[in-house]
Amino acid sequence: MSIESKYSLSLLTLVALFLPAPANAQSGEQDDERADSNIIIVTAQKREENIQEVPIAISAIGRDYLDSRDITSIDNLGALAPNVKFERAPSNKTISQIAIRGSVTINPAVTWEPAVGLYLDGVYIAKAQGSIFDVADLERVEILRGPQGTLYGRNSLAGAVNLVTRKPSGELRVSAEASYGNYDYWRGKSTVDLPALGPLKIKVSGQIEKRDGFVDVVPDAFGILANPLVNDTNDLDGKSVMVQARLDLSDNLTLDYAYDYTKYNQRPNASQLLSVNTTGGPADIFDPASPSFVGVPLGLFANQQRLGEMTVDGSPLFETSRTYGHSLTATLDLGNAQLKSITAYRDLRWTDSTDLDGSPFDIAFTQRFTDMDSFSQELQLTGTALDDRLNYVVGGFYYDESAGTVNPQTFFGLFGPFGNQFDSRYSSNTEAWAVYAQADIKITDALKLTLGGRYTEETKDISRFLQVIRDPTIPAVALPLTVANIQTGDLPDAKFNNFSPAATLSYQINPDLNAYARFAKGFKSGGFNGETNQFGPPTAGCPTGTPELCTPYRPEKVDSYELGLKSIIADSMMTLNIAGFYDKHEDIQLSVFDASGAASSTVLNAAQATIWGIEIETVVRPADWLTINGSFAYLNSSYDSFIELNPATGLLEDVSDDRAFPHTPEFTAALGVDWTVVEGDWGKFNLIGDINMVSKYHTFPYSFGRVVGAGGQLADTTESPGRVMVNMSAILSDFDLGGAKGKVSAWVRNLTNEDAPSNFIDFGPAFGGLLLGYFPDPRTYGLTVGVEF
Repeated sequence: MSIESKYSLSLLTLVALFLPAPANAQSGEQDDERADSNIIIVTAQKREENIQEVPIAISAIGRDYLDSRDITSIDNLGALAPNVKFERAPSNKTISQIAIRGSVTINPAVTWEPAVGLYLDGVYIAKAQGSIFDVADLERVEILRGPQGTLYGRNSLAGAVNLVTRKPSGELRVSAEASYGNYDYWRGKSTVDLPALGPLKIKVSGQIEKRDGFVDVVPDAFGILANPLVNDTNDLDGKSVMVQARLDLSDNLTLDYAYDYTKYNQRPNASQLLSVNTTGGPADIFDPASPSFVGVPLGLFANQQRLGEMTVDGSPLFETSRTYGHSLTATLDLGNAQLKSITAYRDLRWTDSTDLDGSPFDIAFTQRFTDMDSFSQELQLTGTALDDRLNYVVGGFYYDESAGTVNPQTFFGLFGPFGNQFDSRYSSNTEAWAVYAQADIKITDALKLTLGGRYTEETKDISRFLQVIRDPTIPAVALPLTVANIQTGDLPDAKFNNFSPAATLSYQINPDLNAYARFAKGFKSGGFNGETNQFGPPTAGCPTGTPELCTPYRPEKVDSYELGLKSIIADSMMTLNIAGFYDKHEDIQLSVFDASGAASSTVLNAAQATIWGIEIETVVRPADWLTINGSFAYLNSSYDSFIELNPATGLLEDVSDDRAFPHTPEFTAALGVDWTVVEGDWGKFNLIGDINMVSKYHTFPYSFGRVVGAGGQLADTTESPGRVMVNMSAILSDFDLGGAKGKVSAWVRNLTNEDAPSNFIDFGPAFGGLLLGYFPDPRTYGLTVGVEF
């Protein structure tokens, strides 16, 4: 079915929204709690609720916090919420790795599904590629921890992140900011909220920003590369815009249209060479007498400390991401119920070109050219019944996606018989639908039972093309691979279905204290490994650990048990929320990077695991001039089983005590202070400081050394020591500028210049122990001036 046909069908569903509604439509009056700065109203359960009354672990970051910290995209969130970690994927700036409670998708390939659902105003952002984009006028960010399968569906196994924008108000509001900082950083940001034109309200927001690269590209001392093609890498060049329109067709019917567009055209994160084998490898590939590859002193370019200057070869460097989306939300107020339709189309064009050896030699060079588009349609009915003793949500969801990547790769380009190129391509199509329902039942005024469930069906296909391109004068035996020169795969569709139930019992002990117990199932979609280098006939029974392309990997599932306590203390001066969880994971999808042949990953449904932890969040406001935000989390993760093929014996073996959990720091903590130093009719002056701590963590599910996997990588080689990030700002605001309000902010990020690597790529011993590191941004500082009227 074409995209145009789907739009036609979805618009037909809107006809129903034009039916007359009862005259007693709700007035939409706000709860008294909205006046309290410690309380945030969220829509995590598809309706507006006081966050302290939502019986799930949820963190909400409001507009004041976002504005004062200048947060416009998810990569700026860091570790604000307990047991939540936002990272950029290795070598890329626009691909996210979101880890919640020990679940993460580390492979950025477009055929992979994320473990965390990402939503923009209720519209699903399906892939990690292109998921780092700017939204200039955010209202709040909601981070839901734990499985959210009932209301958010597939691929929200670890949780969900909702980006909620500020909607058009119909009143004139214009704001503009200009920033300048070190590394020649500059940014312009503006929002224009227009006066209402009858029933129509329009708002336009956007920003443009540029920055020089953090790493200068210079000629090497040996004269190998005298004239680099670029001056630097890890630069910034992005622009974004969002156009929103709200049309009040009647007292009870509203249409919200939004168009968002983000484009980056920059160079990727620097791939810094940390180490390479110093003892060599097989004699026909590496020189045992040299600390490097054949005749090339690669080891001389390795450095464990973050570098401000590097030399890379003459290959082009770029990373571009162009993503846009249209959404139309129709809301019909039916008095005690609300009917909503969300229709959306999203389109992504994403490319990168990366030097993956961090040296002036042509060792490893890869490119990716990705196209993806998706269409989604959701209908939901929310309401109350039985004298407000029943709140319910009922809905249906349809999703259709097409995605593909062309992935040319070149290795050992200067090494004669050892040089090779790969024409690697993969594409997939996904079609899914679901129905869901959830009901909150007040058994007594204090005791509430929440029951919900979601049924999902989906169909996936995969196409794979891999061509090994050699010098025709070189015998095929010179590069022993497990694939023929040309391999294609076009396999039968894979079909999956799942039922994800949830049950919560909550008890309002008193107006300021709420306790709950929750059980929920989570589901992350199965699929095909589009990057595979292994081809062959279907394997009978498909034993665990078998990575053949012909066998789709199974869905990952989790049973989650959670206890929570939410409290308001000292007449709303403090909120304190505590949650503890115990999760049992099944068929964990693990991506194991394998540098043999074309650079790709093996997909394993290898593991069962138990993950448990404790999370504490608080907001303290002892006086009007001081607000303190804090969080702390502990995470314990262990494999119950991990079945993998032992390359030495050729047998399947349980290596659960010898495999690392990726991106699972034992401790995360955050502390933020907002101090209004002085305030008067002339304006106010604030000092803001934030500290985010992440303890050490592994980045891949590699071996600790007892039973080394097929790639031969060791877990401790790609362990990040963690980090402590300190950000500060001084803000003079609300001063008069002839009827407008002015703002001046001086800011510094990564004050202590934290320089430990946060991510890695390990090519393993089969590729000479080539190890690359990726670092957090260095210290940046600057000045922002703004005006609003």
